[in-house]
Amino acid sequence: MKKYFFFLLLLFIQFVNSQELALVKKNAKIGYLSKDGSFKIEPQYKSAKSFSEGLAAVENNGKWGFIDSKGTWVIPADFKDAKNFNSGIAIVQKDKDWVYINTKGEIQKALVSDKVFDFNDGVAFFRQNAKVGLINPKMTIVLDPKYDQIKPFENGFARVELNKKWGIITTAGKEVVEPVYDEIGNYFKNTTWARKDKTFGIVSAGNFIPVEGAEKIWDFETQDLTYAKKNGKIGFIDLKGNWAILPIYDKARAFSKNLAPVCVGSKWGYINTKAEFIIPPTYSDAEVFSSNGLAPVKEKNWGFINETGKLIIPTQYGITSNGLIIALFVQQDKGFIDGIARVKNEGKWGFLKPDGTVLGNQWFENAELFSKTTEKNNTGEIAAEKPKAETKAATKPVTKKKK
Repeated sequence: MKKYFFFLLLLFIQFVNSQELALVKKNAKIGYLSKDGSFKIEPQYKSAKSFSEGLAAVENNGKWGFIDSKGTWVIPADFKDAKNFNSGIAIVQKDKDWVYINTKGEIQKALVSDKVFDFNDGVAFFRQNAKVGLINPKMTIVLDPKYDQIKPFENGFARVELNKKWGIITTAGKEVVEPVYDEIGNYFKNTTWARKDKTFGIVSAGNFIPVEGAEKIWDFETQDLTYAKKNGKIGFIDLKGNWAILPIYDKARAFSKNLAPVCVGSKWGYINTKAEFIIPPTYSDAEVFSSNGLAPVKEKNWGFINETGKLIIPTQYGITSNGLIIALFVQQDKGFIDGIARVKNEGKWGFLKPDGTVLGNQWFENAELFSKTTEKNNTGEIAAEKPKAETKAATKPVTKKKK
């Protein structure tokens, strides 16, 4: 019997830890919405940020601190500014200086660095003498400063620049692709795309394989095909650098659910991996399918279709990924994320469920994506979300100010 109750307790803890909250603005005040459409924390804040690792930065009388998912102050509002937690560490502005704190609000003694960088994927950059290295949440060195630039980590890998050449490293600082390329993509199934001089190709097992005629290659995402340009047209290549689908399209986006949006002339439709049109090109724009099997399509406004092309949600909305604050983690730009789609209608923002109904039947002045309130391991690596297809800019540093 005791084991049974212990099992129920574990299930309850798992349920509580898995809840997600969305920051929303109503009547000029910010609160936090649950996925059942009710307010977990009623709108009451003038300024606030989304939850990250169980805590949300909130302003109180001009100062910033952190609350938990019950709205209880965990870290007092003593800071001039605050950023989100990642890997158990957040950057806050104390007086004139930007410093690191842990989830207890304790200031962490960091290494000397020209800039203060956000943690991401269990590590943070630090810069000395114009070179960049890595530290972990314990503020110890993972990688001595040696690179000219490191891009944000994606699924445990990051692009690095050294002497104007690019490669890829792990969060442990190990090079998996030597920095010898003029341009490089993300790391997917031990493979990446790269450019050497004017030649685009695939890098696999340390070997550079030119892709015949390629003028540009986009990042691999969830499937073993990515889109590439040849003679001004878009097609798809596989992980070996072969043209799996000939470049005959004017525009394209990534495969998901074995379907990819492609544009012919000015109209978008969807092809399968055999280059057969499953959904004819009739839309003015189209995005990739979400994991729930719905994809955003645009006529005058946006709606959602299923994998057979049936319009499930009418084309009457605006869609986007970010609200008041740029999302902490990289996520799918448009469409359903974890079963909810953020949409705009008549100047208000709300959340759609897959059946087209509005969550809580409520619309807001602004709204953020849902984020988990679960607290994560302070010292372990945090897995990044799905990367975007394009190479992104480096995480914006915060300049330290001297007292």
